[in-house]
Amino acid sequence: MWKRRVVPAIFGLAIVAALFSLRLADPYPVQAMRDITFDNFQRLSPRPDGDFPVRVVDVDEASLAQIGQWPWPRKILAELVDRLTQMGAAVIVFDMLFPEPDRMSPNRIISSLDSDVAARVKAAGGDVEDYDKVFAAAIARSRTVLGFGVTPQPGPLPNKAKSGFAIVGPDPTPAVPTMPGAVVSLPELMDAATGMGSISLQPGDSIAVVRRLPLLWTDGKQLFPSLALEALRVAMGVSTTVVFGDETGPGYVQSVRVGDLEIPTTPTGALWLHYRRMPDSLYVSAKDILGPDFAAKADSIAGNIVFVGTSATGLLDIRGTPLGINVPGVSIHVQAIEQILSGDFLKRTDWIVALELLFFVVISISIVFLILASGPMLCFVVGAVMAGAIVAASWLGYVKWGLLIDPSYSLVGGFVVYSAMIFFQFVITDADKRRIRGAFGHYVAPALLAQIEKSDRLSLGGEMRDLSIMFSDVRNFTTISEKMEPHALVTMLNTLFGNLGERITEQYGTIDKFIGDAIMAFWNAPIDVPGHPRRACQAALGMRDTLRKLNDGDAFHLKANGNPMSEIAIGIGISTGTALVGNLGLETRFDYSCVGDTVNVASRVEGSCKTVGYDIVVVEATRNQASDFAFLEAGSISLKGKSERERIHILVGGPELAQSEGFKALELAHRAAITELAAGGDADSQIARCEELAAPIEPHLAHFYETLRTRRADFVGQRPQEAIAATGGLAPIPEPAK
Repeated sequence: MWKRRVVPAIFGLAIVAALFSLRLADPYPVQAMRDITFDNFQRLSPRPDGDFPVRVVDVDEASLAQIGQWPWPRKILAELVDRLTQMGAAVIVFDMLFPEPDRMSPNRIISSLDSDVAARVKAAGGDVEDYDKVFAAAIARSRTVLGFGVTPQPGPLPNKAKSGFAIVGPDPTPAVPTMPGAVVSLPELMDAATGMGSISLQPGDSIAVVRRLPLLWTDGKQLFPSLALEALRVAMGVSTTVVFGDETGPGYVQSVRVGDLEIPTTPTGALWLHYRRMPDSLYVSAKDILGPDFAAKADSIAGNIVFVGTSATGLLDIRGTPLGINVPGVSIHVQAIEQILSGDFLKRTDWIVALELLFFVVISISIVFLILASGPMLCFVVGAVMAGAIVAASWLGYVKWGLLIDPSYSLVGGFVVYSAMIFFQFVITDADKRRIRGAFGHYVAPALLAQIEKSDRLSLGGEMRDLSIMFSDVRNFTTISEKMEPHALVTMLNTLFGNLGERITEQYGTIDKFIGDAIMAFWNAPIDVPGHPRRACQAALGMRDTLRKLNDGDAFHLKANGNPMSEIAIGIGISTGTALVGNLGLETRFDYSCVGDTVNVASRVEGSCKTVGYDIVVVEATRNQASDFAFLEAGSISLKGKSERERIHILVGGPELAQSEGFKALELAHRAAITELAAGGDADSQIARCEELAAPIEPHLAHFYETLRTRRADFVGQRPQEAIAATGGLAPIPEPAK
């Protein structure tokens, strides 16, 4: 019970606790798995289409081909700003940086010439045009927002945000991403601009998938807006951005408000981006604005927030999105503004994280106890239903309320718990199997044990097979046991059964059961054992030799336990014939055993050892199939429940003894004695002759022949089994050696 229930339960709960702690730590692989799940949500159900007042003037490949390679002279950019202003743009937002003076500005070109040449050129041309000043003047005539880029290396930072910030509640500045350094446009351009915001799409600003857009940055002292947030502020004509600190978690951002638009954020002040697939109508090529027919595009520009960015591949502003497509970085700022204007926000709050943890705990603990109670199959079905319910709830929360509920950790964590429990159960089962093999290896033939382990048909039923069946019993066990303490008696039986059992199993026998002080074993089931009668006889002889050694070594400590018996003696009976063998018993509890007349005969033959006066007695069928062993005929006995007498033999030794001259002489003398007994004669002289010949061969034969004198009735009318000589007479009995 402890190993099969409590230990696996503790193991499973420990795995659940470890995975729970891992989720609380939230390492990168867990975050990545969660992000990929949310990406798939957006691919299946992106943000609905809509017409929003946002456009992109795109420095695309066609514009570069017509106007020239990038960077363009800033006089051209000034013209672009003037035309967009003339076309009615609400705000012009540059998603690009101008940190260095325009190298194509005439004043820069002249300055790079030889001083005398530069002086003559200036004298001849008068004032030399400065394209940066021209660009700054155009910016000043419009409502323009310029950007700065956050760098991971320490460096100069923007002096001051153009937006004012009001903080409501606890100060969330410590939670906002910090700028180590920044790349800022020329001061004269920044001074001319109406607004200033960060063009960086995420901390570190890598080219990875952009899922969250930081709306706020800090230099450690003051806050700065993102480019999208600043563009929205300028377009709405407000001077201050309101930042709400989280009342329940000091130091975190709860939301940001621009005008009457409130934007829920992550604790760090980022916006979960809800993407849609951008239509081509969003983009206006820069060449069309700078061309002679620019007025034709006025309807696409008037009243819109106009971003100036680039989709040209060579300008390296291409970013990944959850939709699985790469887009110009400028379009991500557009996505953010559209999302804010539509009020279509994705939300992920603390209670959602708590709900995810609850999902994981419920499904994981359920798996642990379902496996223990019902097994892996039912647990798999129930777990799959629970997993489906969690996925369905997460999907419904996303499509209906914009809730980002992560089902992935519950599913993966539950699968890990399921796999761990299955593996642990396998380890326990395998350990049990090894222990069973170790224990039953003493009592079951190894070949049988291997077949049982492979079998998938362990059910009630049996088959008729030809078997050799052995019963072994301890003589005078009652006398022995009443003089011994229980623990000493158990030790004695374990020693006896362990050693005798080895002799049985090494001859491919199966120990059916231990019955008090008796052993029942059989051969030739469930696997075929060729020559099984010989195997049974060999096992019996081995048991005799083993018992002799145990007695000689005082392995049973009979004298030490005050027992009147000086040694342990056993009787062995062997019968060969057909019996029913298989799994016998109840559906819930059964044993592999055998039943039938052959079994009863073997039991009765073992009991006849006392009558016969010898330790190993076999039936005639066993003797006939092991004819090369040393047998002596022991007459015919009456068995309880059988109408006819059973012809029996005693097993004296193996084939080697059977071929010895001494045993051959004994065999002839024995045949003469039983022939005389069968004829009703005296046979005392013949028995005396047998006793004389048997003494050097097998000591226990003395008692057999002593008993033989009292068993004349078991031989009357019986002819010896073997044919005598061809003449019909008895062969001469050799004289004993001088």
